[in-house]
Amino acid sequence: MTKNEPLLRAIRLALDGDWQAAHEIAQADPGADAAWVHGWLHRVEGDDANAGYWYRRAGRNPGQGSTAEEAEAIARALT
Repeated sequence: MTKNEPLLRAIRLALDGDWQAAHEIAQADPGADAAWVHGWLHRVEGDDANAGYWYRRAGRNPGQGSTAEEAEAIARALT
């Protein structure tokens, strides 16, 4: 398993509708990449204030396109 495989799994889970399981994975990892995924998850949820906190922790700007497009961008960056 690669270092980012759990985060990639979290993205897949969220895209498949299992936001809670995806959130648990992102929340368990203290790294910047996980903070990016965590921010995206809260963006998917519609909680922009919480998403902003996690994007800042990740040193990233929130995605400007759709959440699906951002998921693809994050996944590409993590592979």
